[in-house]
Order: sequence, then structure tokens, then C-alpha cells
Amino acid sequence: MNEVFILLGSNRGERLDYITRAIEMIAVSAGTILRKSAVYESEPWGFEDQVSFLNQVAEIETALTPEALLEQLLTIEVKLGRVRPFDGCGCGLPAQPGNDTGNKSGVAPVYAGRTIDLDILFYGQRLVFTDSLMIPHPRLHERRFTLVPMEEIAPAFVHPMLKKSISALLKECRDVANVKKLAHV
Repeated sequence: MNEVFILLGSNRGERLDYITRAIEMIAVSAGTILRKSAVYESEPWGFEDQVSFLNQVAEIETALTPEALLEQLLTIEVKLGRVRPFDGCGCGLPAQPGNDTGNKSGVAPVYAGRTIDLDILFYGQRLVFTDSLMIPHPRLHERRFTLVPMEEIAPAFVHPMLKKSISALLKECRDVANVKKLAHV
């Protein structure tokens, strides 16, 4: 079995309901929920939007390969109404040469609001870099909305490439966005 950290995010519709339903669906089709952070609210990162995001990090145990897990998470997103206006990972990194996603500009697509977003942050200590999947998530160390809930449940987890704990990455993070724990959840 593999321990995996997943970031859940929503800024469309009934945001908390989408997060809750996604957790339930992950438990049914992807793996056992070991721990989950509180739900946090933060402003959109990388684009402007009127609606803040709700985010949560869940740690799961799964027998699925990284690719099979990604497939399950994408299926959950579709079932919860996620519409992707573009192909690609959405990580904001330049498109990879030879990755025929229809994006001819060579630049990764811009971010947009969504009912649900499920990102694999870490898959144990494994490194996975394919046209459709990057693990660890390439920008997680730059985002307080990811690091704050991750630190809540796994402060000592060490990033396999950066060789620093989540707590250390959060202290070094230059992102100044306000990330606040929801009191009513």
C-alpha cells in the first residue's frame, strides 16, 4: 500500500459540499482516508476571481498506481461537474515539447475557477514525471493554500526532491496569501 497526499479545492457552487462529496468518493474508489486537514479558505492563486477557494489536504492509503489514481481522481472531478477548458496538467509550467495537448503556444494554460480540483501532491517518496502527471506537484512549495493544510496533518513529511519538511517549506514560502481555517467546519 502507498501513502498519498491529495489536495482538494473548490470555488464554484456549494464549495464545502463538493469537498465533502469528493472525500467520500475518494474513500470508495481510490483508497482509505487516513487523515484529513481542516478546510481552509484562500483567495485564488494565479488568477483573479470573485470567489475564494476552499481547500483541504487528505492523506490516503491506496493500492492504485499513480496513473490509476490519477484516472480515478479525474473521474471523480467529472462526476462532480468539473469542466476543463483545456488539456494539460494546469500546473502553470511550460508545456512539454512533444506533448500534443492542442496548446500550440508552448505555455501551460491559465488557471480558472472549478467545482472541484483534486491534485496528487505526494505519492510516498516517488517521483513521477510524465506528460499527464507530475509528482510531487511542481508548485506546491510556492503555495500557502497547499502548505498550510498539509502542515496540519504532516508537518515532518519531507519533500523527496527539495529534501525539506513541510514545516520548513511553509516557513520559506514567499506566498503572502491569507489562508484561514474555517471555524464552522
